[in-house]
Amino acid sequence: MTFLVIAYLGGALTILSPCILPILPFVFARAGQPFLRSTLPLLAGMAATFCAVATLAAVGGSWAISANEYGRLAALALLAVFGVGLLSPRAASIITRPVVELGNRLANAAGKPGAMPTVAGSLLLGIATGLLWAPCAGPILGLVLTGAALKGANLETSLLLAAYAAGAATSLAVAILVGGRVFAAMKRSLGFSERIRQVLGAAVLAGVAVIALGLDTGFLSQMSYASTASFEQRVLDRLHTAIAPEVAAAGVSAAAARSELPVEGKAPSLDGAVEWLNSPPLTREQLRGKVVLIDFWTYSCINCIRTIPYVRAWADKYRDQGLVIIGVHAPEFAFEKKIDNVRQAVANFKIDYPVAIDNDYKIWRAFDNSYWPAHYLIDARGQIRYHHFGEGNYRQTEEAIQDLLREAGSSASASAPVSPQATGAEAGADIGHMRSGETYIGYRQARSFASNEAMRADTPRDYSVKTPSLNEWGLSGTWTIGAEAATLDAADGGITYRFSARDLHLVLGPDAAGKPARFQVTIDGHPPGADHGADTDAEGNGIVTSTRLYQLVRQSGAVEARTFTIRFLDPGVQAYAFTFG
Repeated sequence: MTFLVIAYLGGALTILSPCILPILPFVFARAGQPFLRSTLPLLAGMAATFCAVATLAAVGGSWAISANEYGRLAALALLAVFGVGLLSPRAASIITRPVVELGNRLANAAGKPGAMPTVAGSLLLGIATGLLWAPCAGPILGLVLTGAALKGANLETSLLLAAYAAGAATSLAVAILVGGRVFAAMKRSLGFSERIRQVLGAAVLAGVAVIALGLDTGFLSQMSYASTASFEQRVLDRLHTAIAPEVAAAGVSAAAARSELPVEGKAPSLDGAVEWLNSPPLTREQLRGKVVLIDFWTYSCINCIRTIPYVRAWADKYRDQGLVIIGVHAPEFAFEKKIDNVRQAVANFKIDYPVAIDNDYKIWRAFDNSYWPAHYLIDARGQIRYHHFGEGNYRQTEEAIQDLLREAGSSASASAPVSPQATGAEAGADIGHMRSGETYIGYRQARSFASNEAMRADTPRDYSVKTPSLNEWGLSGTWTIGAEAATLDAADGGITYRFSARDLHLVLGPDAAGKPARFQVTIDGHPPGADHGADTDAEGNGIVTSTRLYQLVRQSGAVEARTFTIRFLDPGVQAYAFTFG
């Protein structure tokens, strides 16, 4: 129930996002019309279409992305005719009379004052709007889509997407009702409803142009990242904090516990792991009497990587006092399911505590988890007493560890929190200057694609790119874009990204045979020099040897918007996702 509330609120918050601007003209063109015959069918069609398209994008194959592209083209054409019909019925009739008549019917029979809108026309307009709506992928929508990709098409996925769409429809309905009253007042006081209709027509055509040019997923999405992401994250934090009191009654009475940490329920079993690293399989019975920290992570996740130094430090500091740390590795990408890859990552990160390989997400689902990283603290009686999602909150987490260790009988007194000296990608993010967010390259979650050619799924294609706008990216050379990653088919291909952050990371991998791939990085067309990352030198040279996250840029001076380009000298490289810090 909590996740449905989160999804609904996330959808409602889209009214505050700049990414809603391109479709507002389509929606407000129905302001002042009867709610049941016009507004409700439009919003229902929009919500249902978005829910269906989002589900297919998350769990479908290449046919889904292709079908959606054709649908978007048809919707753009339909809404363009709708806009022309509002702007000038006479001009529209010159284009093509049969299609324009359809546009006029959708536009409330433009040119026929007083005609009533039809339910079918409003529903069709809503379907077209739903095909074009590309809400900015903030933390809440990202959570919903990630869950859809991990769990596949099921009732929970459908309900979450429907709740998100319903939230957006609710906020838009309120806006339409308010807008209808405003338009009615303008018509009464100004007396030129024809001009108002023409202004709406011009706005509709402007919205079509914005979407056709990709500005709704480029410039507007980067504005949204800066303006609404932090607000959405606070919503998530507040609602998840509220979970504990709801389930506290399932635990022991407060009088029997010396710690004030609430009881959040009984810890699930760890039996679902397909393999264990650094330890034989551990059971709840073996862990009884110990304080256990469960750390859900995946090895290419930058947020997880920045958390690892603290988890390592806690393992070293509190191991002898009765703390057991278990890393549960739940993969996001297919390459993270390869146990040898995880084993190598565990060695690279110098992790010596037990790691459960959760390739089937059985432990993930048992904890009802939805985040990387996520920490669950279990007391000596096997009860969850504390949780935290994402980076940060390190001092509070360590205080909770100390609290439960004392409750379990440890004589250790409170001490200063750990302060690990992290380097490279493990160093904390410069949140205050970060204006770029995680960006996937595979077509299943790709956004803000700025190559001159349209993205083609699972098919080799030559791409080219000029200088993209902020938070846009593009490919150059011959690439095959798959659901999770893009694969370079011929040497001398590249990726360009206009970003604004201290650090730029890119998840890369060699070809299927594991052959290393050389690359060169430039920033604003020049070698990075002092701004090179941990995986490049001052000249921008590097090599892809394994599938993992590569730190390619760390700006040494003032953080500003820069144009990053990576050129691969060898074919076969696979590119998955950009992250920033």
